Amino acid sequence: MDLDVLNMFVIAGGTLAIPILAFVASFLLWPSALIKIYYWYWRRALGMQVRYANYDDYRFCFSYRGRPGFRPSILMLHGFSAHKDMWLSVVKFLPKNLHLVCVDMPGHEGTTRSSLDDYSINGQVKRIHQFVECIKLNRKPFHLIGTSMGGNVAGVYAAQYPAEICSLSLVCPAGLPYPTDNKFLKRLRELKESERIDRIPLIPSTPEEMADMLKLCSYVRFKVPQQILQGLVDVRIPHNEFYRKLFLEIADEKSRHALHENMSKIKAPTQIIWGKQDQVLDVSGADVLAKSISDCQVHILENCGHSVVVERPRKTAKLILEFFALVHNTENNKKLA
Repeated sequence: MDLDVLNMFVIAGGTLAIPILAFVASFLLWPSALIKIYYWYWRRALGMQVRYANYDDYRFCFSYRGRPGFRPSILMLHGFSAHKDMWLSVVKFLPKNLHLVCVDMPGHEGTTRSSLDDYSINGQVKRIHQFVECIKLNRKPFHLIGTSMGGNVAGVYAAQYPAEICSLSLVCPAGLPYPTDNKFLKRLRELKESERIDRIPLIPSTPEEMADMLKLCSYVRFKVPQQILQGLVDVRIPHNEFYRKLFLEIADEKSRHALHENMSKIKAPTQIIWGKQDQVLDVSGADVLAKSISDCQVHILENCGHSVVVERPRKTAKLILEFFALVHNTENNKKLA
């Protein structure tokens, strides 16, 4: 073989080998870095741009796609210890001409974290309202979506700022009382009585605890490699002290049933989506909300747990779009009548 041709193959092989070796090294040595790269890649692939908004000395981090237009904007609130990128699996199935905004909740990811901040549900509602004002999202009513803790915040927000919300989607929201405690709630009560707050199941510190949390939150059994479990833990460990403080705050008396205390004030058309096999927040909460909110539709997803957004992203997006279209077509027809 000609020496120049041989050199070309060697150079080409070396060029390919470098990213492959970097990927393997990241997977084996720095799995947390690989997870961050994964989210960065999917944000770019889906056209989501990251921006910051300041309210006095407080900074909100958010991602967005599209621009405000004829149809209402959509604001998405994530759950406890998650971040704005948890919505990417749903964003993938939403039209690119919708104006979408995903914000890091107070204290999470790129949004300011302060030991002086109020992380109760009402405190978080006030912060999200500041964010909405910052980016002028409330120039006209918008569609609000929240899941779990974010669902609790979204519901209370809709009750306290009814003029700003044109429609509401709550995905297995927290903030409701239940007739009987499930295993998870019983476990939390035991931990509280024994003062073992370092053992909260939603705040893992080892790969094994992470695997247990995934089993708790999902009906679908994902086969997650040990290295990825380690990466997921490595990403969370620096924030676990904050997560414990936050969990105690939202589980406190003044926040635990915040949605239940405010649900009768919700006037916007509301959609409830819940996994039938939810082991964290019992699916009976859907019926509690449906009986109190006058304009409400409920969707119970079979073979689905608490992590509805992750387990059934395509179905979740489809239900949100159908509800969104139904509500706003009806509203437009009223205006034309």
